[in-house]
Amino acid sequence: MSDSTAHPLDDPAASPFDIAAQAATDIARLSGVDQHDIALTLGSGWGRAAELIGETVATIPATDVTGFRPPALEGHVGSLRSIRTARDRHVLVIGARTHFYEGHGVRHVVHSVRTAAATGARTMVLTNGAGGIRPTWSPGQPVLIGDHINLTGASPLEGATFIDLTDLYSLRLRDLARRVDPTLDEGVYCQFRGPQYETPAEVRMAKTIGGHIVGMSTALEAIAARQAHMEVLGFSLITNMAAGIQSTPLSHQEVIDAGRAAEPVISDLLARVIGEL
Repeated sequence: MSDSTAHPLDDPAASPFDIAAQAATDIARLSGVDQHDIALTLGSGWGRAAELIGETVATIPATDVTGFRPPALEGHVGSLRSIRTARDRHVLVIGARTHFYEGHGVRHVVHSVRTAAATGARTMVLTNGAGGIRPTWSPGQPVLIGDHINLTGASPLEGATFIDLTDLYSLRLRDLARRVDPTLDEGVYCQFRGPQYETPAEVRMAKTIGGHIVGMSTALEAIAARQAHMEVLGFSLITNMAAGIQSTPLSHQEVIDAGRAAEPVISDLLARVIGEL
């Protein structure tokens, strides 16, 4: 879909769920798979996992699907992939994430999650590259998301829609992940608006209010997944220590480099977890 044409998600009178249903119809037509069981959003550093999950049935340019935009960030692949696992489960791998800082609005940010739910997926696995606050962590380390703090000032819920987030990040799925890798630590993810990295003072604030991980994605997507009655599992790859924790300046190149270095290990971990779902 070209940016020069009107985007369906920008029409306030249009239902984002109807648009997601059309996107799911597109995916079924283009992939030949009527229903998916699991959805996986691949953040920075996690891309190789798609090669290890199972047999690729179809790869679809995201812009061929209603409502999707091309990715604005290096490290994201801009495609949707349908994969069949050894257990004959169908996984929709989302490599086209819209970030809140791109300025398109929350409907665009969570469209991939709502589309995944419309394809039939009942499990949503969200991954990201993020900054770590705990000094015991190091770049290249994967951690589970146990909870989140939404600092964007926004929500994907529209109107008087009240959703319980008490157990948003499934304890059952976190326990399953720890059975695959007992060394996995977990923490609370703080989503900032971005695109600037957090200041040392903002990182101290996040730590004070209970955060351990800082990033620019995932929380809004997780809320939308819960609204769609999906079970959520979240992973962060610690690509750098957050501002004020590490002494060197932060850069996106650092995030990319850390992701590439960790990719073989974390992709294998993620593929093994997906294999158990």
